[in-house]
Amino acid sequence: MKAVILAGGEGTRLRPLTLGRPKPMIPLVHRPVLEHLLLLLRGHGITEVLLTVQYQARRIQDYFGDGAALGMRLQYSVEEVPLGTAGAVKRAAHLLDETFLVLSGDALTDIDLTALVDYHRDTNAVATLALTRVANPLGYGVVTTDPSGHIRRFLEKPSWGEVISDTINTGIYVLEPAVLRQCPAGRPGDFSQDLFPALLARGQPLYGYVASGYWTDVGTLDEYARACFDVLHGRVQVEVGAPSERPGVWCEQGADIAADAQLSGPIYLGAGAQIGPGVVIEGPAVIGAHTRVARQAHIAHSILWPGCSVGERADLRGALVGARCMLAAHSVLCEGAVVGDACRVGAGARLEANVRIWPDKEIEAGATVSSSVVWGQRGQRRLFRGHSVGGVANQDVTPEFAARLGAAVGTTLPPGSTVAVNRDLSRTSRMLKRALIAGLSSAGINVRDCASVPLPVFRHAVRTSPEVSGGVHVRLNTQDGRLAEVQVLDTTGQDIALGAEHAIETHVFREEIRRARPTDLGVIGSVTDAVGRYRQAVLALINVTQIRAARFRLVVDYRHGPTAAVLPDLLDLLGCSSVALDENVQDNVPGAPAEGDLAAPVRRVGAVTVALGLDLGAVIDSSGETLLLTDDRGQSVPPLVVGSVMEALAFQAQAGISAKWSVVAPPIHEQMATQQVGTFGRTPAGPSARAPSGGGVLVACDAAGRLIIPRLQPTADALMGLLTLLDLLAVTGSTLRQAVGALPAYVQSTTEVPCPWERTSVLMRALTARAGAGTSRAGAGVHIAIGESEWVLVLPDAERPLVHIVGAAPSQRVANTLVETYAGIVRDLQRA
Repeated sequence: MKAVILAGGEGTRLRPLTLGRPKPMIPLVHRPVLEHLLLLLRGHGITEVLLTVQYQARRIQDYFGDGAALGMRLQYSVEEVPLGTAGAVKRAAHLLDETFLVLSGDALTDIDLTALVDYHRDTNAVATLALTRVANPLGYGVVTTDPSGHIRRFLEKPSWGEVISDTINTGIYVLEPAVLRQCPAGRPGDFSQDLFPALLARGQPLYGYVASGYWTDVGTLDEYARACFDVLHGRVQVEVGAPSERPGVWCEQGADIAADAQLSGPIYLGAGAQIGPGVVIEGPAVIGAHTRVARQAHIAHSILWPGCSVGERADLRGALVGARCMLAAHSVLCEGAVVGDACRVGAGARLEANVRIWPDKEIEAGATVSSSVVWGQRGQRRLFRGHSVGGVANQDVTPEFAARLGAAVGTTLPPGSTVAVNRDLSRTSRMLKRALIAGLSSAGINVRDCASVPLPVFRHAVRTSPEVSGGVHVRLNTQDGRLAEVQVLDTTGQDIALGAEHAIETHVFREEIRRARPTDLGVIGSVTDAVGRYRQAVLALINVTQIRAARFRLVVDYRHGPTAAVLPDLLDLLGCSSVALDENVQDNVPGAPAEGDLAAPVRRVGAVTVALGLDLGAVIDSSGETLLLTDDRGQSVPPLVVGSVMEALAFQAQAGISAKWSVVAPPIHEQMATQQVGTFGRTPAGPSARAPSGGGVLVACDAAGRLIIPRLQPTADALMGLLTLLDLLAVTGSTLRQAVGALPAYVQSTTEVPCPWERTSVLMRALTARAGAGTSRAGAGVHIAIGESEWVLVLPDAERPLVHIVGAAPSQRVANTLVETYAGIVRDLQRA
């Protein structure tokens, strides 16, 4: 049998350690990751191996040669451009004429490959995937199987809100050659994202083999350190070397330890390593070949690659140090500090926790380094949180940061593309937007400035401008005016997808920014017709005549947002009499309004509605995305109820229309669709969820209850939501109070249960097994129907270590009981 090892990875998340070598060549204790895999194959009698290489391919070829030194026969397939996992193997299909193995070259494992191959042959599968269970499946491909091992579903890199199992794809496959015939030649393709789902859709026999043994993806710095230490602890069956006379210490030839050095294992000392007098080393620790540690230095839970020098009384705690580094006397490296190859850290210098130093840098004596030398590398795993980049204004999100972010956004687009920009009315956002414009222009991107329009109007401008490739919106957080947020939009006006976020983050963290020549800098212009185009589009989609005939009277609180410059004219054109509150629009204000939960403005609007005898009252947040209502009695109508009202009115007004809500919505909506002549669907609740667009969907609602009118655009829009409600009330002849009263009786109750991330995937698998076929069709959480009118959803939070429990029933008592019962079940399953 032959094996293929995919060894083309760059290892960007392992930087700065991989800047001088491909990811499969990083040393795991005493030999490269790739060598561990080759030895595993040899141990199972597989000696013919094809390596697909791309990034720094010569480093791999020079190290292993033809494989004779390992008693193996190695061949290489060199990619000029990355082809993806499936594309890389397809390129070598002519060498694979029988059942073969595929392994990822950046994983450490001792999985029983012989048992895996036997399972594949016993099941007559065309493809068998080796699966394993992990506490944290984020960043991996989750695979679910039925009891016989047939694969049922693939879920690539879920958020916590989408996790349904802890069983993941290891990247180890047994394949039949026929599989490659279904993969297009010469085109990039991925096994887990493209080929396997296609095979599954065609009914091909795909099996998952849940393997025992050790497996870890050496994909991040934390995982790399853990893999090294697992080798030392004996958690994975690999060869370490000969132990010394000291318990738990492995010494290669020529290693020298001073008599009074204190070493507590497990510790690996490479060939020629020298440990001076009074040195204290606390394992697990790796000291590379020919590394010298001077007297009374202290090293704990750290990894040093070959050729380093550690000065007297230096202190390393949880650090990773690349090859040929010099750490002078009294230098300190704190937990998580990472130093690239050939760096010099001066005497008494201190690297704070999580600082990263790129190769060939020099840290001056006595310096305290609290942020990485590469701009933007601030120890955080991601820039984007909840579809925006944010932080404390002018501290985390500075003009320099905004310029770099703008340049990174521009780098993801072709030179000469056009990006629209917008902001709220705050002085901070004005400053940051100008810096972003400079960054975009520096990358050769043309800019169209919309000044400051409501966010829904800006999204519409981006969506309807053929020359625009995306948008950037800057605002202060309405809950905390100290925080600045930057949202990046795609050509549809929606927040960019997770893949696009990752691309921007890659350019920021790797400092790989395109710089245009002075003659190719982007042109900066203005957009002056955004409001007019939005107004024209809105009026074309609503029943103007009937709204005018209804002569609605309402009060609107604009929260000093730019919506006050757009909506009043629309209400006038529609013959509505409106009272405006907080309509004063002032640009360049010092901060954003502290809106809180908007409870007080809603109460004030309700009081005005009653006092003036109006039909309804509305509060629109300063961004223009959230709509809160009161009826003619001044009673608040919660956002989720507003959405239900609009759905019911829409079904009544027009047969055959559709509605879509987040997976967290209760089953009342299916009931209403069944009773009327309409259809109802659900969307996921995770950060990867995309709102519906067109397709006959009249009204949609996101997880926060914000209204989406897909006929106009697939994003939250309080302006269009309010006008669509008036349209539906006019067409049906109903009042808001009557529409609320006509809804079926139901109550929704919610609670949260803390759940450590490492237990979330196990919990969801147990709940899925308990619920059987009740797993949510929208791919988020476990959705459990109890009878005809009761319903429970258990949904992991995408950002915090907890799960949401949502219960719905005809009465508050029953809904509360459901939530309490399943909260207890969740706690019990966590303890199991």
